[in-house]
Amino acid sequence: MRKGQQLPWIVSDELWARIEPLLPVVLRRADHPGHIRLDDRKVLSGILFVLYTGIPWEFLPQELGFGSGMTCWRRLRDWHEAGVWQRLHESPLSELHAAGALDWSKAAVDGSHIRALKGGPKTGPSPVDRARAGSKHHLITEAHGILTGGNRDDVTQLMPLIQAVPPVRGRRGRPRQRPDTIYADRGYDHDKYRKQVRAAGITPIIARRGTEHGSGLGVHRWVVEQSLALLHWFRRIRWEIRDDIHEAFLSLACGIICWRRLVNLPNGRGCFC
Repeated sequence: MRKGQQLPWIVSDELWARIEPLLPVVLRRADHPGHIRLDDRKVLSGILFVLYTGIPWEFLPQELGFGSGMTCWRRLRDWHEAGVWQRLHESPLSELHAAGALDWSKAAVDGSHIRALKGGPKTGPSPVDRARAGSKHHLITEAHGILTGGNRDDVTQLMPLIQAVPPVRGRRGRPRQRPDTIYADRGYDHDKYRKQVRAAGITPIIARRGTEHGSGLGVHRWVVEQSLALLHWFRRIRWEIRDDIHEAFLSLACGIICWRRLVNLPNGRGCFC
């Protein structure tokens, strides 16, 4: 971090202006008011502190003023169930689309194994990490990541990944949801899925198994590898045992990545996640 730069878990005015309208309103009961509810902005900073640092919830420092780890955990869960993180992800996409910063002529897909030290649902033995428990994050750039067990084949996740692209508004006419062409490595190689991709109106360009490396697809696929690197820079991504909290962190991280791309326009090209 550069000297004088704001700590990444401190919620800036710009980010708060985007998130605050998305949060559900919680009315205080008049008959049993209980404790005063901690400010949402401070709790969000606590959630981001855990996401960025990977610290266990129970070790969240009280002197930071972000509330207890359990308070932050509950708000993360509740806001995920309310669809806050999903809307946080879709809103910058619409603005990027309106600005012409999304390239719908092509998309790239890839997956990356990450160790699940505590195990939990949607994990499995990783084929690239001595069968240790892990998850595999699948991403489509210029979209969503699909979370599956570490022992699931890439090819089975290709269509769910394409279908996970939300309708992106921002321009006149119908919302855009499908790229023209999709690039993928040989992990997604199967003629059955090529046919399904074509049936969705997308041209598949997928490397073939058994062929020499150096297909040239890397010039198109580097954007998704970059997005995976950005996603895994958030250290807490795979510590959670509960899959809903894991998915909440994934959705929040994708929303922050897209929001940063929007803030940094005109360098926002190449983002669906």
